[in-house]
Amino acid sequence: MPDIYRQCVRCVMDTTVKDIHFDSDGICGYCKNYLIRVKSEQISNKVESFDKLITQIKNEGINKEHDCIIGISGGVDSSYVAYLVKNCGLRPLAVHLDNGWNSELAISNIEKILNALNIDLYTHVIDWEEFKDLQKSFISSSINNLELPTDHAINALLLKIANQHNIRFVLNGSNLATEGILPISWMSRSIDYRLLKSIHSKFGTKKLVTFPSLSLRKFAYLLLIKKVKFIPILNYVDFNKEEAIQFLEKRFDWKRYGGKHYESIFTRFFQGYILPVKYQIDKRIAHLSTLIMSGQISREEALNELKNMPYGDEKLMHEDKDYVLKKLSYSEEEFVEIMSQKPVKTNYYRSSDYWFDRLSFLMYKFKDISKKI
Repeated sequence: MPDIYRQCVRCVMDTTVKDIHFDSDGICGYCKNYLIRVKSEQISNKVESFDKLITQIKNEGINKEHDCIIGISGGVDSSYVAYLVKNCGLRPLAVHLDNGWNSELAISNIEKILNALNIDLYTHVIDWEEFKDLQKSFISSSINNLELPTDHAINALLLKIANQHNIRFVLNGSNLATEGILPISWMSRSIDYRLLKSIHSKFGTKKLVTFPSLSLRKFAYLLLIKKVKFIPILNYVDFNKEEAIQFLEKRFDWKRYGGKHYESIFTRFFQGYILPVKYQIDKRIAHLSTLIMSGQISREEALNELKNMPYGDEKLMHEDKDYVLKKLSYSEEEFVEIMSQKPVKTNYYRSSDYWFDRLSFLMYKFKDISKKI
């Protein structure tokens, strides 16, 4: 991090992001890149494009029990996707990965949404001992993306279920309006199974027998040969996070969590404690900067939010810490030692970066097809 602290004058990205740069007016490259992404990825003629997408999904789903797959976590994005697709007449199968960290609120929100909308649910309960061993391996690795095992399992599960049911469309809650800014240095590719195996083989002790996973070859096969498509359907509508929350609260008695992806206790502890303390990363600055750039909050509102501690509730932070350490079988001394270890970059371990770089044109091609469907 540079010696002199600077913050973007348009968003709230700052020099805690190591590769940030500013122009002569004090505007950072991240919010500039966001505008480029909007221009290249935003759906034009949203109503027409949305109707065309829904029609194609319905036509391909004739004589099938379900015509699309949706992931459901109980968070605002996935909950609103469930409402959106059901409201336009689709017949989704909701898929949920239970990795052992669901909050009671998440479970309640999932039940409320799916019961009210009469959506079928498939829940995959992960083998806890396997997953515990994998999570502890990642924590010991000192890379900053400790959510990679969960993200990988979710993507693998969605693709496998889609393939099993001969469904080409996986509709997800990814969107430019709330997720358009995120430094690459903060995260690693969740589909990188080679990286996952490399870290687990170094630190793990149990075989991954039932863990949902996909090799890069299988991932490419399902996307490019079987033509399963991940569709960021919220980009097809004017998605406003706060309006969506208020709608879900009123319509379904849905309850908010207080932070992005805080429906998971581990995610809450990871983003609210581990990232800021060990890695000096506050993901709120990226989330808030995106909301500024999409016109959903003001910069002043974001700055006021950042005055609060990442957790927001110190009592909850200590409760979560005790819970996480107990669930992962860490003593306080072991956890302090892990938190004191120097962070390392993902390239310290074996990964598929070489192939990702060379196959990137195929992924962009797939992305373009999804956009112009």
